Amino acid sequence: MRILLVASSFNSLTQRVLVELGDCGHTVSVEVTPDGAAVREAVARHAPDLVVAPLLKAVVPRDVWTAHRCLIVHPGPVGDRGPSSLDHAIHDGVEEWGVTVLQADEEMDAGDVWATATFRVPEVGKSDLYRNELSDAAVAAVRLAVERVAAGATPRPQTGEVRARPALRQEERRISWGEDTTETVLRTLRAADSQPGVPDRLLGAEWFLHGGHPEDGLHGRPGALLATRAGAVCRATVDGAVWIPELRARNGRGRPRACKLPATLALAGRLPELPELPAPADPTPDRRTWSDIRYREQGPVGVLSFAFPGGAMSTDQCRRLLDAYETARGRPTSVLVLGGQRDFFSNGIHLNVIEAAADPAAESWANINAMNDLVEAVLTTTDRLVVSAIGGNAAAGGVMLALAADEVWCRSGSVLNPHYRRMGLYGSEYWTRTLPGKVGEALAMRLTEDARPVSAAASLDMGLVDRVIDCGPGEFTAEITRLALHLASRIGLQPRIAAKKAEHERRESLLPLAACREQELSRMRSIFDDPAASYHVRRRAFVRKEAPERSSWTVQVRARADRPTVEQDLGLT
Repeated sequence: MRILLVASSFNSLTQRVLVELGDCGHTVSVEVTPDGAAVREAVARHAPDLVVAPLLKAVVPRDVWTAHRCLIVHPGPVGDRGPSSLDHAIHDGVEEWGVTVLQADEEMDAGDVWATATFRVPEVGKSDLYRNELSDAAVAAVRLAVERVAAGATPRPQTGEVRARPALRQEERRISWGEDTTETVLRTLRAADSQPGVPDRLLGAEWFLHGGHPEDGLHGRPGALLATRAGAVCRATVDGAVWIPELRARNGRGRPRACKLPATLALAGRLPELPELPAPADPTPDRRTWSDIRYREQGPVGVLSFAFPGGAMSTDQCRRLLDAYETARGRPTSVLVLGGQRDFFSNGIHLNVIEAAADPAAESWANINAMNDLVEAVLTTTDRLVVSAIGGNAAAGGVMLALAADEVWCRSGSVLNPHYRRMGLYGSEYWTRTLPGKVGEALAMRLTEDARPVSAAASLDMGLVDRVIDCGPGEFTAEITRLALHLASRIGLQPRIAAKKAEHERRESLLPLAACREQELSRMRSIFDDPAASYHVRRRAFVRKEAPERSSWTVQVRARADRPTVEQDLGLT
């Protein structure tokens, strides 16, 4: 079928629906549409067999949904209605939630049901849940709905209890530090992550708090700041404390939107003297604390995991991860896993920190060099095998970081964007060596020039990744550890490591990494230092959440003959 996706932004779910329906053999286009009139124009231009809205804040005009079958993806179970569905679910502490694919109708979220799917709600932030468990369920439900439309089926009317809830207002999200327990604070923070954030007053200014993680080893006066760690601040609750990684200044109407930044950077000049507490080296299983970088070892396998908000990696984060990598490289392991956490692997340089810097060009240069230092350390590791484990999405320099490893594994729900073009950048992180090495020169150029997302299945088909792990987000860490242990036990491991070292030395004699780095960075430097470069405009629009440009993409991917149908994969209704 010819399917048109209409969306308010080209977000993670829109990208995943785009590529997975393309994998099923459909011709799929997507239009970023700011309002109902733009939806009408897009439908008239594409004349699709089916319209699907994975994320649409605009109302589909009546003349569109009466003339074309339009499916709306609602992030709630049947009967749930309203714009803050997932926020309410997390705020209320539900254990199970759902996704419903509805036919567009006069009343919002009240149309007939084409498909539904349910999922468990782990204790994670809204954005993490949206990109993972909800995304898995939504894609499965959309695929089933599309199959049913193609088969000539009819939807079923909504029956049962209707729960219409209004938008969750900012005043309802406020934390009462003198009364709320740690669990209440965490639910409030998670329900607003990463947007819109929790409004709060701290150190004489108004802020939005982003992210929240429990801490049971620190206590103090409720609301007081207790410590810092890796850019986050720890704040006391009535029965413990929470780590808050990021803050955004509340600038008020008429002023540009402030950058979301590591908390200590946002509070620079206001923050009192606080202890910088390192994460416990070997916390007990029942210890609740937070760290954005962790290392653990199981026999011959070391796992260096990291989780940076939004997948962005600032200069400081790159350097800290490099230090941790060098430490891990000194351990007596034969396989080193880089990543292995749920959600984002990496999206490359930290555009928010760059935008907020006194000299964005200089910070861009520092950040890209720190990324290159990290990637180079992975590329020059010749005494063991390195595996990149992508548990969620990855983009730009984050994909190239993964490609520096000997093997790239990713979860089946991952979406990769192996390009820099949409941010107006040439790219670095040794991509001109590693990407063609994985997929060939022709495909490497097409991936970087077309600037389209790629599904996990398509990434495997083209050789961009070496293994796709079909598991839920919560099982990914255990599964990659099991597979890494199996890899470490293979008889041919040591000869493979020896061959890897010889191949690295051979390639260095032909074209040193230093030459590759110099060529890439010279192109990047010219962009950073050019005030008129589109990179600066695009970065600002991305960070400040300025209105997106109307844009469109079209994909068609040949369906894989060995792929089972949705009904075989999942027990959906």
